[in-house]
Amino acid sequence: MAEYLRFHRESSHTRERLFFTPRTAERGPAPQMHKDYQLEVISLPPVEPRGMSLEEAIRRRRSVREYSQEPLALEELARLLFYGIGVTGPAEYKRAAPTAGGLTPIELYPVVNNVAGLERGLYHYDALGHHLHLLRRGDLRREIARACLDQDFLAQAAAVLVLTAVHRRTAWKYGERAYRYILLDAGHAAENIQLEATALGLGSCPIGAFFDDELNRLLGLKEEEFALLAVAVGRPWA
Repeated sequence: MAEYLRFHRESSHTRERLFFTPRTAERGPAPQMHKDYQLEVISLPPVEPRGMSLEEAIRRRRSVREYSQEPLALEELARLLFYGIGVTGPAEYKRAAPTAGGLTPIELYPVVNNVAGLERGLYHYDALGHHLHLLRRGDLRREIARACLDQDFLAQAAAVLVLTAVHRRTAWKYGERAYRYILLDAGHAAENIQLEATALGLGSCPIGAFFDDELNRLLGLKEEEFALLAVAVGRPWA
């Protein structure tokens, strides 16, 4: 049996076995549900509802791999991040995208290539405060393209939003079943980003093909966190 099928079977719920502990006390304290880099805060514009209808965005969404060199506005980047994993309710786990058990394992790292008002570099989106932290200055266009199987169009994108997972946030409750859930969480958030990009008249393309170790190193991730998916965004080439 293929390993992925073995994992799927071995992480299946049955009447005799569920992959979580019913009593919270037996699991120990919950892990911290967000990252705080304790770095200078880069404020993002507030997000107000606007744009095309959801139905129209779904109809128009297509993967776009050719981008112009016109920059994204900071407000556009803010909207993409907010509608990906932003906090939309009174509690921090009330997010724009579904998250299993309200455990919010997904983090967002924009690799900024061409966004008005931002230096090129690697950033982290703090969903609780709706702001950015600059993690690394510099032109990372070639690095992000190389890490993603040498797909050159990523170097032309205005930004590449990398979705990662902090696995233990979900595993704390769901054990081996957690890996299934974080993959779903990443997919929900990535689809939100792509629909918002469509509503803004931008092009986007999800990327699941990358050299895992290279992309994780580029982001500076530690072992409990790893990249799952990336979304390239930019203005479509006319």
